[in-house]
Amino acid sequence: MSPRRILLAAALCLGAAGPALAQPGPDTLAAVRARGTLACAVSTGVAGLSLADSQGRWTGLDADFCRAVAAAVLGDPEKVRFVPTTPQTRFTALQSGEVDILSRNTTWSAARDIGIGLTFAGVLLHDGQGFIVKREANVGSLRELDGATICIQPGSTTELNLADWARANNLRFTPVLIENFQEVQQAFFSGRCDSYTTDLSGLTSIRAGQGPRANDYVILPDVISREPLGPMVRKGDWRWFDIVKWTLNALVAAEEQGVTGANAEAKRQDPNPETQRLLGTSGEFGQQLGLERDWALRAIRAVGNYGEMWERNQAPLGVQRGQNRLARDGGLIWSPPFR
Repeated sequence: MSPRRILLAAALCLGAAGPALAQPGPDTLAAVRARGTLACAVSTGVAGLSLADSQGRWTGLDADFCRAVAAAVLGDPEKVRFVPTTPQTRFTALQSGEVDILSRNTTWSAARDIGIGLTFAGVLLHDGQGFIVKREANVGSLRELDGATICIQPGSTTELNLADWARANNLRFTPVLIENFQEVQQAFFSGRCDSYTTDLSGLTSIRAGQGPRANDYVILPDVISREPLGPMVRKGDWRWFDIVKWTLNALVAAEEQGVTGANAEAKRQDPNPETQRLLGTSGEFGQQLGLERDWALRAIRAVGNYGEMWERNQAPLGVQRGQNRLARDGGLIWSPPFR
């Protein structure tokens, strides 16, 4: 083929591909604004993370983060439709567009960040996988559970972590797989399983939920994984990704800079240039995100800073901040600079 014909064929190929390449990607921000509500996938009920109270109001770190995003985008933290999901339905709900964000104690892993068309916007909670047993069983470590039955939710990293740990340590467990969170708890408490495994935040929550009987159960000292839990969005809509990511960063930066839900408005006059940029007194971050100048101020006023969210949702359960302290205090929580 002559050089002229090669160039002509190449041009035709590019012309045919052009319309497909030019197709616009998803615009979640526009969809949320048109709808007037943020659709947020949460769990079916984990105290301290996402749990509906007796009036049907969702509480917890994950639920509060949804409210922060709604406040940043829509100016109203109550304009959220919470969608309960299980470990097996959560990703489909986001992939299909049923929800705009997944804020549901979900572990950031390579497989989830690479292979399913979704991506994580940050870490909301650093956790780890643990085990709970009845005190009367007199079990002091996970190795003493060799041959035991263990209740677990399928479709989770928890299930995979247990299989990996057992294989690596030449131990044998019999998993009892139950999808519903409340049902798997009940199976353990009714004696169907010798132990129940999930993230430590979940174990602390369900143990506290036993009230006077809480002391009848022990969380073993063994932690077999690191579980960075955070919100997810669909790949390809990078403006929405930035909005979710930087809303999370704003809540952390607020704690770092001493900005609270109560003093956020007054802090707009703070002489610290970074605080001014965070709260929209200066800078153009809001415009660049397609939001109002005070988008971060709205989020902070709605739910407080990261530390306030923790004190409201995790501290009452007796959960220590530990690695979820700010980096300056020896933890793993920090925000990139607002500059």
